[in-house]
Amino acid sequence: MSNPNALSFETTLRVRDTCLCLHLQRAARAVARRFDEALRSLDLTNGQFSLLMSLNRPEPAAMSGVAALLAMDRTTLTAALKPLQRRGLVDIAVDPADRRSRKLTLTDAGRTLLTAALPIWEREHMLIDAEMPDLAPEQLRERLRCFA
Repeated sequence: MSNPNALSFETTLRVRDTCLCLHLQRAARAVARRFDEALRSLDLTNGQFSLLMSLNRPEPAAMSGVAALLAMDRTTLTAALKPLQRRGLVDIAVDPADRRSRKLTLTDAGRTLLTAALPIWEREHMLIDAEMPDLAPEQLRERLRCFA
């Protein structure tokens, strides 16, 4: 007697070959590893680079806005900020307008590190773009933005 709940291996292969979520996750992990390796000399991960860059603004940032920009929940953002704060790269202060909220500021040390990291980031992007000559990288970025 056959099992009515059994899925065929062909179904597994179809999902493997067509699942947009799987392919985006795999690509994201591969690209993240490349940037992690490129930024390793600065003791910085790609996620830390993005977080620090999100704080490079004229006014302190609200945690909620940074979390939304980076598609993180606030708990994950808080955990990501701790090592950067310990390194003196980020300052976290009580928001004077709402004492329950926090404002995030990039320190001078954080700006110095970002200044050193930016050419590495630019070089890695140039290399990745060159590896996709048949794909317009800017068109890919634009299409991916629709998911944010």
